[in-house]
Amino acid sequence: MATQKAFQQEELNPFEIAKQQFNRAADYLDLDRSMRDVLQNAKRQLIVSIPVKMDGGDVQVFEGYRVQHNIARGPAKGGIRYHPNVTLDEVKALASWMTWKCATVGIPYGGGKGGVICDPKSLSQNELERLTRRYAFEIAPIIGPDRDIPAPDVYTDEQTMAWIMDTISMVRGHTELGVVTGKPISLGGSQGRAEATARGCLYALREACRVKGMNLKDARVAVHGFGNAGANIARLVAEDGAKVVAACDSKAGVCCDSGIDIAEALKHKDDTESLAGLKGCKEMDPEDMIGYDCDILLPSALENAITLKNVGKVKAKIIAELANGPTTPGADRVLEDAGCLLIPDILANAGGVTVSYYEWVQDQYSFFWSERKINDTLEQTINTAFTSVHETAEHYNTDMRTGAYILAVGRVVEATRVRGIFP
Repeated sequence: MATQKAFQQEELNPFEIAKQQFNRAADYLDLDRSMRDVLQNAKRQLIVSIPVKMDGGDVQVFEGYRVQHNIARGPAKGGIRYHPNVTLDEVKALASWMTWKCATVGIPYGGGKGGVICDPKSLSQNELERLTRRYAFEIAPIIGPDRDIPAPDVYTDEQTMAWIMDTISMVRGHTELGVVTGKPISLGGSQGRAEATARGCLYALREACRVKGMNLKDARVAVHGFGNAGANIARLVAEDGAKVVAACDSKAGVCCDSGIDIAEALKHKDDTESLAGLKGCKEMDPEDMIGYDCDILLPSALENAITLKNVGKVKAKIIAELANGPTTPGADRVLEDAGCLLIPDILANAGGVTVSYYEWVQDQYSFFWSERKINDTLEQTINTAFTSVHETAEHYNTDMRTGAYILAVGRVVEATRVRGIFP
């Protein structure tokens, strides 16, 4: 009965969860109330109305957001997602997680995020373009290479970024390559950006396996979510010799104890838009993926995938959060007690924003790097961040998420104190 009550009372609002994670680190740092109030509240929140002329001739109005959480260490940075369940609190949470993510890996950005409430799967390509361009026009006053740099996120991609870049360039009368990242290569995009989130996770996983005395080769891996990040990490760990034994998307789950043929899974997903019916695999409920018998679990979908309700089913020794906010604070404590090494989202999926930073630098200088240089620099950045987070967690005798937050919050606190409060 008590356990059931805990399930019912568990906080699932992403912004409230983000504040809990921040305050846990703030307690270790002994931050006063004034500094806590400054750092856990968003600096700027913009809500926009987006009228879009649909293909049938009628006008439909969508609601969109852009939140800038903190800019103490540099311009805001963060993706734009299109999803029917987008909320302002979700965008605020994602913006705050971006602040701590950028500080964790030591890149000079603050946190931002955007979103539009829509079902992109029900919109035509022309409707998506009109929605994107109007949204870009509405948020134009607060974005720019030195102010706030959007990027792709859930159900947005390099084409979305190209439309935004073009719209802002038309408004300002000159080409603004650096206004967004995640662009096509032909418009100032970076080599390696498409798989950067997954590749950064791979580097963090290698370090985590070293700490746990495991070998990624032959490890049993389950991937919860098979979008861009999930599909890419499945391919990358398989190339490292791991066996991906289970994977799921929003429609179906599949498993195969001898290992899923990832090349075949990618082709099947591309052809059918689902993993359902993948040859050589058994089908399973996507909800059962969290408890699948594996060594490494990779939550790669949306928030709140691992909660007090299902955390007891987790069998993995390592969890790497490719999604933002997939594990609730209550579930964190259970995993810590069970000895599971959790690589938190603000480290595990920081490869995307890190290579976005490289793209922004390249755009600023109009001097572009090779993919080898991108990947080598990313590996060095992630390895350094992992070591710093692990050492911080060890020093404070706490879990990896709290260690990452202590490190990140401490860096933002220092920048805030040195800058001071104006006026």
